[in-house]
Amino acid sequence: MHITLQRDPRVSSYCMSEDGEAFVAPSSSLVEHITWYNQHIATIIRTKYLPDKTTFVTPDNYYQQAGFVVYPQGGAVQRHVHLPLQRHLVGTPETLLVRKGKVEADLYALDKSFLGTWVLDEGDLLLLVGGGHGFRFLEDTVLLEIKQGPYTGLKEKEQF
Repeated sequence: MHITLQRDPRVSSYCMSEDGEAFVAPSSSLVEHITWYNQHIATIIRTKYLPDKTTFVTPDNYYQQAGFVVYPQGGAVQRHVHLPLQRHLVGTPETLLVRKGKVEADLYALDKSFLGTWVLDEGDLLLLVGGGHGFRFLEDTVLLEIKQGPYTGLKEKEQF
């Protein structure tokens, strides 16, 4: 369940239905895109979201693409390698999967202003694209964290 404890009026959310259509976000959406002045901050994919056809839930300009690729029984993916394309990325996109527990996620705009709090349950996925974030753990929690590498050992975070 999505709970907003506080929401900045400059924040807009839109969602995707299971058939890939965009609509305004109700509080129980399975895919929610959080934006601030048309800048994507995060996408939340709820554990119950399971489309019946291939659906990418991220816009084409996200640094990390996330989608559900649906195959029929007996289907196959032809063997392949990915070509060494050079890309220029600014920032560190981060993805968190709640494997166990319950988390309150505070999201912040690019100017570090507070946008709101979202509750993430076991199985929910949070794609962090821009702005800032902080977490409070409501239960013992295990997160799977995936972020853009390589790890540089340099200072990559600014606390505020």
